[in-house]
Amino acid sequence: MSGITDTTRSPWKTATLAGMASYLDAAALVTSGIAIGGYYAGPLQLAPGAIGSLLGLQTLAFAAGALFGGRSGDRFGRRTVLILSLVLYTVGVLLLLVAAGPALLYAGVVATGLAIGADLPVSLALVNEAAPAGKKGTMVVFSGMLWLAGIVAVLGLSSVMGAKGMLGGRILFAHLLVVATVVLLLRLTLRESAEWTAARRAADARPATASETIEFSRIRDLFRPPTVYALLATGLYYATWNLGANTLGQFGAYLWTALTKGEIAQFSQLTLLGLPVGFLAGLVFMRVVDRPARHAWFAVGTALIIIAWALPALLGPNKFTLVAVMLISGLGNSFAGESIYKVWSQDLFPTLLRATAQGVTMAFTRAVAGLAALGTPAFALGHTQLFFGLLLALTLIAALIGLAWVPRLPTVPRPEEPMAPAMPAPDTLRKTAA
Repeated sequence: MSGITDTTRSPWKTATLAGMASYLDAAALVTSGIAIGGYYAGPLQLAPGAIGSLLGLQTLAFAAGALFGGRSGDRFGRRTVLILSLVLYTVGVLLLLVAAGPALLYAGVVATGLAIGADLPVSLALVNEAAPAGKKGTMVVFSGMLWLAGIVAVLGLSSVMGAKGMLGGRILFAHLLVVATVVLLLRLTLRESAEWTAARRAADARPATASETIEFSRIRDLFRPPTVYALLATGLYYATWNLGANTLGQFGAYLWTALTKGEIAQFSQLTLLGLPVGFLAGLVFMRVVDRPARHAWFAVGTALIIIAWALPALLGPNKFTLVAVMLISGLGNSFAGESIYKVWSQDLFPTLLRATAQGVTMAFTRAVAGLAALGTPAFALGHTQLFFGLLLALTLIAALIGLAWVPRLPTVPRPEEPMAPAMPAPDTLRKTAA
């Protein structure tokens, strides 16, 4: 029982050490883009096709890691996956740090992609389970703040270190290696999730049940009512919202230079300008996410994202509209998008399927984004107005899912609550506060 007590007495320690998965995720993706696409490209004679395949492979490895890691976290425990995934992460970063040719680069991006994919859904589940009642959403949103911190750290380091060529890339990867090693050592002090332990023991001790009863521990239960509806809603919301966000993240600089003839340095400065606003907005959302008011804040964030993408879709892409997309959608994403997706994913799935479900929806979203990215440059240049119109339409679909579908989904019982039948009666359902 001491492990359970220790875990519940230090929720912020758990939230920080587990939530650092978000920091390392964002930092790895941004570092890989800057180092492989910039610092390493010339010295290692990396062609555009090689750069694209390396970064694309990292995204696909994330999807595979999320599927495998999420399910492993539900089967074998949160702590085990969090430690093993971070060991793999440090190995992958070390390979990227010492790489002198494409072979080690490919091995490094696969290792880091698998690691962050496995780490992220399990870390979010542990943060939720360690948080006290009334603070679960707050601590999950806190992980998003760490994600933002990872981006700021890499961009800040790359802007001040002054190193060029291979040395510049190695410094960025060394930063990841140091942070990952420190977090790994500190994670060794974490205890297993008390909620997961109780649910696992209950599931293992439960005798064979009638066919109409859901155990909420077998993977097939994820695809039966009511959990299948939550899986569809969160997966479709995250994927449709993320296509716009991923376009800005991966191709923002490309669109800025190709469509407005702007300079990369100017784009980077404008991007950094919006990060403090997003950080402050995230602090505000942390204070309201566990209250009924979160639905109103989510609606405001959704409206801002729609307005942001409507500007280039209706007025055409120019410097003003692209800057507006970055700043306005960045503010809206503090109250909607990935932040609220992570909160919903804790509320709508039972303990022994929570990480599995997030692994599925994250893998689906990253796979869709990866496939879409293959045609983004040509589509954006050849059919510019249609391109931004489609991004606006996808944003509207995400808004409809989040405002009209998700609030009607039932939450599922915690381990200490009675298990629900396969088709729960309407009057027994507890609604989420979207």
